[in-house]
Amino acid sequence: MLQLKIVSPEKVEFTGEVERILVPGQQGQFEILNNHAPIISILQKGVVEYDHEQLPILGGFVEVQKNVVSLCVEKSE
Repeated sequence: MLQLKIVSPEKVEFTGEVERILVPGQQGQFEILNNHAPIISILQKGVVEYDHEQLPILGGFVEVQKNVVSLCVEKSE
């Protein structure tokens, strides 16, 4: 399992364990699964998907390290 934390300027949007995360990277969508290689990436406008939930974003960044995924995003209205 992955430990996911999604933070926006307004609040902590989500924190908890998930099986997979799909994020809108600059080169297209990519999936983060258990034991993903460490990465820091800029996110573009799109939708973050995790465990049957969707969060529209305008942009942000993602960091993955040792099954901990941190997203700092600007939510889309």
